[in-house]
Amino acid sequence: MSQTSPLLSLPYIQPAQAQKHVTHNEALRRLDALVQLSVESRALTEPPTSTGEGARFIVATGASGEWAGQDHAIALNAGGAWLFLPPNTGWQAWVADEGTQVVWQDGLWQAQSGGTLPDRLGLGTSADPVNRLSVASPATLLTHEGAGHQLKLNKAASTDTASLLFQTNWSGHAEMGLAGEDAFSIKVSDGTTWTTALSFDPATGAASGAAVSSGPEESNPDALLRVGDGYLKGTILGTVAHNSNGVPTGGVIERGANANGGYVRFADGTQICTSPDIPTGPINNQAGALWQSNHLAWTFPAPFATGLPPVLNGESGNTGAWPTFAPHGVLSTGLKATALIQITVGLTLRLCAIGRWA
Repeated sequence: MSQTSPLLSLPYIQPAQAQKHVTHNEALRRLDALVQLSVESRALTEPPTSTGEGARFIVATGASGEWAGQDHAIALNAGGAWLFLPPNTGWQAWVADEGTQVVWQDGLWQAQSGGTLPDRLGLGTSADPVNRLSVASPATLLTHEGAGHQLKLNKAASTDTASLLFQTNWSGHAEMGLAGEDAFSIKVSDGTTWTTALSFDPATGAASGAAVSSGPEESNPDALLRVGDGYLKGTILGTVAHNSNGVPTGGVIERGANANGGYVRFADGTQICTSPDIPTGPINNQAGALWQSNHLAWTFPAPFATGLPPVLNGESGNTGAWPTFAPHGVLSTGLKATALIQITVGLTLRLCAIGRWA
């Protein structure tokens, strides 16, 4: 005859057994533990630091220490030692710290409806107080009922988090959502350090982050323009710059103006400057068959590259005089207007310089 009962594994008293009370008391101890089963928690993987006689727990997955190898078993504190009772299908237990009824089914303790706190549900894996819904499956489908389906992630305050976290071996490597703020962001990690790849300002929709910067060679935090080898719409204009290989690291086109005129810079190094109206004064200094003005000054609104003088041209609004413009010395400090005839009242010049800024 078997020495234990088939369902609760209660020890039988054997024929002619000495000290029958020991076997009898052991059976009563198991009955006392399993009848009207209620456990304090099912979230612990090792014994609490202190607990009373008769305290019961459902051992969580990954047990260690004195509970090692006893995952899912009922642990009973019996006389200062732990007695482990493996569950059978259909056993039910009340989990006190959750206010939840659970049942042992398909190799897991499954939460039942009717608890005073939110139920836990583990499908193919164990749920816990933080992960109250846990699913182990090759895929998870959330489909529509009617026209569509929404998955809602809600948080209590702006500084809280509502996000999707992607992990490798339980280590986070990517996160998207509202992570500690109300700006939607996508973050990535090498396992140690987190980097914001893309973030959208909730008020303006403006994008920032490493994914829209000019690349690893750019240290200017204001040059948040490029996406890979392209540019975002609305970010073509900006301060232009490029690296030693000529690859743009800022905007594609830069436009500006000041008291010296206007300028346009391109990321390839080309620059165009235009002057404000420049009065020549009288063009009455004879130079052979021509007439010239005194020296004129035009400081470029943006400097050209040293050693690469720009090409200068322009017009005066008085085509009958057929004026030309003779550069003299450094263009930014001196030039002359030349005409076929003497012009005593002078002209108003509008000049254009085309060259390279880098």
